Amino acid sequence: MTIRTVLSILSVHQFEEDLKIAIDFCGAHGAHLNALVISLGAAPTVGNYNTISSVWLDERQREIEVLSRRTDEIKTTLDRSEISYEVQDVYTEFAWADEDIAERALYADVVLVGRQAARDEDLRKRIIDGALFQTPTPILINRRTRAMTASVRSVLLAWDSSDEASRAARQSLDLLKQADTVYVTMVDPVARMRANGEEPGADIAAYLARHGVKVQVDRIASGGHSADQVLRQHAIDVSADLIVMGAYNHPRWQQTIFGGVTRGMIEESRIPILMAH
Repeated sequence: MTIRTVLSILSVHQFEEDLKIAIDFCGAHGAHLNALVISLGAAPTVGNYNTISSVWLDERQREIEVLSRRTDEIKTTLDRSEISYEVQDVYTEFAWADEDIAERALYADVVLVGRQAARDEDLRKRIIDGALFQTPTPILINRRTRAMTASVRSVLLAWDSSDEASRAARQSLDLLKQADTVYVTMVDPVARMRANGEEPGADIAAYLARHGVKVQVDRIASGGHSADQVLRQHAIDVSADLIVMGAYNHPRWQQTIFGGVTRGMIEESRIPILMAH
């Protein structure tokens, strides 16, 4: 994945930290920034005789004006930077926000989600559902207050032989090749021909090594802990600068949108995570 266009999702309520990280990230990668400022409005309130509530209309207008002011503030900040950029604002309802995000994510190499946007639960859900599930574009969630540099020294690749994990590895290949060590990490792997092979992790390690990636395979017993807990702790143990993983390798009807390992990693990890579906 060569990063030339970054879509940064910014909450209209809080965005200062996320905008700074996006500027630093694009500066480090020499990438163009598309800053997307989103305001999630409430659904229309219907009064008597099926008329739209005047209170809702007034609130909607106020929110649109706030969005306009915030967008101007972001443009002013970006004018002082040295990166190439554009700014778009979207006023939308929760039900349609995923489509608005997906429409723009199609034309980015990565969707960047900072700490402030990640803390906004409604916005975070729409980003995941739109960018991750409706486009082939990976997302990078960075809850730190500093940007991820252009080169990372230590990467944890969460591996379970799934299609999603394979896509994540392929899409992050340029980053993996730059790392000093990529720790291919498997939790309670089972050696089966149709799953992980006779030697779990050997096939993906060989594939990555042929691309010049310096690989170490770590097979870890969960010891009764959840897989996301094990992955987060191992990332700390190896001083990982980045976690790369596939998202939701179970059918979505079996798992709520923020269920299982993916939910734990998104909500709890303080190490940047690159996810692909």
